[in-house]
Amino acid sequence: MTVIDPIADMFTRIRNAQIVSFDSISFQYSNIKCEIAKILTNEGYINGYEIVNDDLNKRLIKLSLKYDKNGKPLIESIRRVSKPSKRVYTKKKDIYKVLNGFGTLILSTSKGILSGKEARIKNLGGEVIGEVY
Repeated sequence: MTVIDPIADMFTRIRNAQIVSFDSISFQYSNIKCEIAKILTNEGYINGYEIVNDDLNKRLIKLSLKYDKNGKPLIESIRRVSKPSKRVYTKKKDIYKVLNGFGTLILSTSKGILSGKEARIKNLGGEVIGEVY
């Protein structure tokens, strides 16, 4: 089955896995998904990720999900902002803070996939991929 928006599919798989309290989740590899996983790890939303070679041609990304001591997931909300049907771009001066700085904005810039904080420091604007809190 063909997936129209693989990033939205990744976010949906993360949300669904956390509803049923899975320890880890895996999905098909791509460079963009790997960079998003790196940002989620650096910001502390997941324990980590690894790239798994299933076959010769098939690579998977395996995310290790993170929960607090009560079993509640650390990712309260993860959503796609820019969609294939409607792209959302932001200038460097208009990068907004998610939840007054408690959340993370994920941007696709000319220097790669960056968090909103890194993009503000580097003075870069770009496409708003999603937001996490």
